[in-house]
Amino acid sequence: MIKDTSAQDITVAKKNTIKKPLILAAGVILVGALGFQALFASSDGSISVDAASLQISEVTQKTLTRDVAASGKIVAANAPKVYSPERGFVDLKVKAGDSVEVNEVIATVTSPELTNELKQQQSVLARLEGELQRKQLEARRQKLSLTKALDLAQVELNAADRENRRAKISIEKHLISQIDLEKAVDDLARAKLSYKHAEQEVNLAKDTLAFELKAAERDLARQQLIVDDLLRQVNELTITASVSGIVGNLLVQQKEAVTQSQPLMTLVDLSNFEAELQVPESYANELGLGMQVELTLGARHVTGTLSAISPEVNNREVTTRVRFDNEISGIRQNQRLTARILLENRDDVLQVKRGTFLQQGGTHAYKVDGDMAYLIDIKTGASSINAVEIIEGVEPGDKLIISNYDRFKKATTLVLR
Repeated sequence: MIKDTSAQDITVAKKNTIKKPLILAAGVILVGALGFQALFASSDGSISVDAASLQISEVTQKTLTRDVAASGKIVAANAPKVYSPERGFVDLKVKAGDSVEVNEVIATVTSPELTNELKQQQSVLARLEGELQRKQLEARRQKLSLTKALDLAQVELNAADRENRRAKISIEKHLISQIDLEKAVDDLARAKLSYKHAEQEVNLAKDTLAFELKAAERDLARQQLIVDDLLRQVNELTITASVSGIVGNLLVQQKEAVTQSQPLMTLVDLSNFEAELQVPESYANELGLGMQVELTLGARHVTGTLSAISPEVNNREVTTRVRFDNEISGIRQNQRLTARILLENRDDVLQVKRGTFLQQGGTHAYKVDGDMAYLIDIKTGASSINAVEIIEGVEPGDKLIISNYDRFKKATTLVLR
């Protein structure tokens, strides 16, 4: 029988219960000391700041050039596409990257339908030419026949007139009867009428023949226009380069079936480059044609003029084109660049170097006075890439802190150490 559990008990040493309260007390004292120190540091509204960590700029009064920064690339001012003139099969004479000259053959298109149509229309043209020649011969024959009839009528008229005169003389000498005289008079009248009708018929026939010949000539001219147009289309099947430069890229494969007006390739004119810039949408209304632009291509600095502004906005940017003031060599298509578009110049403007202090709205700034800096109210105006206009609150020669103000907690005074 088990009396108790004393045989299972183990003696345990007593823990030091004073250590934990001491640690807690030390922590409370440390926090209190820090809070007291912070209270002491801000009791007069000032914060101590390392001057070496600040950006300080002097207020100056000079010309402020308003500008906008943009980035872009070099593009060919003249980069035409080559299209298929007709439906058919293309035979490419060049490859991408090849150099070409103006009027050099770069591709041909084989169009059996167009070639067959040209031959048919040429056959129709030849038939109309034969018909016109036949009508001209027939007109000459009819004119000859009409002239003959008119001449015969003239002969009969002369004979009738002569018989009429003989009859008058004979009737005076009582050699013929009155009836014979009257018959001679009637024959003369009949001859005159026949000659008159013959003359009118000749004139009418000549007008009819001239009209028929003119109609045939018009048919021939119309057919000639059709043949000329088909010849032009067939000649255009041999495609030549419109500019001197290089072949940008091929848009079809060799011997591929193409449709009318299908793009075949692009050509790049290496003698004429422009800069294509992307400008933020917020500056779109301030841009104008003819504005001066300063461009940087690597280590090179060049100038240009704004020559085109896109009327639409894509991805909050406006696309513009810049024409170089001078010819530039050694540049390539799609080469990246940066630019500075000069919007306007303002004379005698109080300005300070642009900094991150503008992120706080540009209504307050810290003015440096010896080892102290004081928070003052300012009013900003126009800005550029490097400077910002100060309208109120400063004088020329004042120094402002232009670095970020977030860590200052809107303190009214800074102690610079």
